[in-house]
Amino acid sequence: MVGFLTGFIDELRGAGIPVSMVEAVDAARAIRQIDLSRRTALKAALGATMVKSARHIDAFEAAFEAYFSLLPAAGEAKVARDREDLLTIAAAGGGAGSGSEADVADLVEALFAALRDGDDGLVQAVVRQAIARLAGMEPGRPVGGTYYLYRVLRPLDLDSLRRRLEEALSVPDPSPLERRLTIEEIDRRLEEFRAALRSEIRRRLVADRGPEAVARTLRRPLVEDIDLTTATREDLARIEAVIHPLTRKLAARLAQRRRSGRLGRLDVRRTVRRSLSTGGVLLDPRFRRPRPGRPEIVLLTDISGSVATFARFTMQIVHAMAAHFSRVRSFAFIDTVDEVTGFFGPGTDFGEALRRVGTEAEVVWLDGHSDYGNVFANFAAQHLQAVNPRTTIIITGDARSNYHEPGVAALRKIAAAARAVYWLNPEHHRYWNTGDSVMGIYAPVCDEIYEVRNLRQLERFVEKVATPATRPVRRPA
Repeated sequence: MVGFLTGFIDELRGAGIPVSMVEAVDAARAIRQIDLSRRTALKAALGATMVKSARHIDAFEAAFEAYFSLLPAAGEAKVARDREDLLTIAAAGGGAGSGSEADVADLVEALFAALRDGDDGLVQAVVRQAIARLAGMEPGRPVGGTYYLYRVLRPLDLDSLRRRLEEALSVPDPSPLERRLTIEEIDRRLEEFRAALRSEIRRRLVADRGPEAVARTLRRPLVEDIDLTTATREDLARIEAVIHPLTRKLAARLAQRRRSGRLGRLDVRRTVRRSLSTGGVLLDPRFRRPRPGRPEIVLLTDISGSVATFARFTMQIVHAMAAHFSRVRSFAFIDTVDEVTGFFGPGTDFGEALRRVGTEAEVVWLDGHSDYGNVFANFAAQHLQAVNPRTTIIITGDARSNYHEPGVAALRKIAAAARAVYWLNPEHHRYWNTGDSVMGIYAPVCDEIYEVRNLRQLERFVEKVATPATRPVRRPA
């Protein structure tokens, strides 16, 4: 069991879930106190000891199902086997995996009866028979579970089954509320059937190939590791759901760091002077109270199509953290630049503010393609008063100039007026300086450049720039 648990922990770490050695020891101690044949208890024990964030629950459950799917839920397998003799398809001809029309018709009728009556045991029996007859699973065949699920669901035609269930479960002359409740109940039962199919397919794959191979196929990137430039609509919804908890966590961490930093460095002179009252014994050390100032932030953000998603979440996090900066001013650009600070006032709905940025800000000058040279020239000419020696400038964009003049002289003028210049590039660093990318030209002008492709990297950067520093940043010569 120790080796199996170690493999499970390695899979969690491979999926991006941080599991320390202490937490691994706690998990081993926890499972000694439970009945290992009870899958729900085992899952609760492992989750309680190794999962520290709600963002990691989905990844934990996927890994758990791969490693412990051979453990049945309490009574599940026995009920399914006991009810399997009730299926009329049990004696049907054709053999496992034949997928004949008679097989499909009998499966559909059995499934309809099971879902109509809410008979969980019969549903499990249908699941077993459907996979055996329709999935075409063969030992050692390198095909994923999604393919087998598709092969089972396609001939069952759940849309037609849904309509039959609506007719069977609806009351005469239903009210709108009754009809809605009926539809929701049917959707719940159908989703439970799909979940049972996925679980049984996964269990058979694990029995054939082992948990490690199946777990790798089930991995999905954690929400903080999703690439913002290629995120799907579903991924964006997951990211949006964690933005506010993430900013609260980050704000609390920065506040704690600011409080702990108030002690300052040891003041040797005052400490020695204080020790004279105790005969030279250093009982009461004295410290120099630091006076860190909160940085002023100027955010210069490319909102063109290629990096629009990254710009959206960068602006959202920075403005959510505005309390940790003395001032935040935002400028959006495509081929020219416009200040958009006024769109993000206190209490503003951020989605509405972003919509206004896209429709009201004057960020297009010529053709709507990124022109960093023109942007920097316009900023230096029209907005340089926003920059002073306390200002940290954050530029976000992929540095793809569409072969326009890069405008390095204008950027150098902006940087000379600022405390520090950071560039956040959402492209993978291997693509920098390829094609029309001029990242290498801008890099010497910036204090630091960062590859920031996901929330984890963005969080680290915001934490760094918001942490009070006792010494000014010195730009390299």
